[in-house]
Amino acid sequence: MKQIGMVVAVEMDAVLSRYGMALTEKRVSGFRVLEYRGETFCLTIVHCGAGEIAAAAATQLLISEYKAELIVNFGVVGGLTPEMAKTKVCIVDKVVHYAFDTSAVDHIPVGRYLQYPDVYIPATHALVEQARALFPQLFPVICASADRFVDKAEDKRALHETYGAHICEMEAAGIVLTCDRPGVPC
Repeated sequence: MKQIGMVVAVEMDAVLSRYGMALTEKRVSGFRVLEYRGETFCLTIVHCGAGEIAAAAATQLLISEYKAELIVNFGVVGGLTPEMAKTKVCIVDKVVHYAFDTSAVDHIPVGRYLQYPDVYIPATHALVEQARALFPQLFPVICASADRFVDKAEDKRALHETYGAHICEMEAAGIVLTCDRPGVPC
């Protein structure tokens, strides 16, 4: 049985509307955890609240405690371009953690973790391609992620111009980094 983990920051009403009542619901390590079962899968959803640290902790819980073989991040994002400012479903191809900055001591570009060749942290390529094959209307995007709500037009424009980002939010960097270490697809 495939073990799938889903991280949800705040949009639980949409999840419950889509999946209905959970088979089980409990609190684990301070998180609300819902479990659903199908014939071939077990879906465990962790409602983590907003922010990278909470999302990383929820992701690790799914990997360590629930043995998730795949992590999905579900949520609402902010659009950084006129195209993405409209309601549109997209899939994250890569993430830039634009608040990660060690440049004062190592002169590495803002957003770059040394284990990656540039500032972009990739989502699992095979999953992105599989999702696009199933849903060709999905738009692959670069996601700017940090613990900061972006609402000013000039900040949105700067993220798009600096990183080529299409959307921004507050959890993806924590999720993708946490999945990448043990090699869990996300």
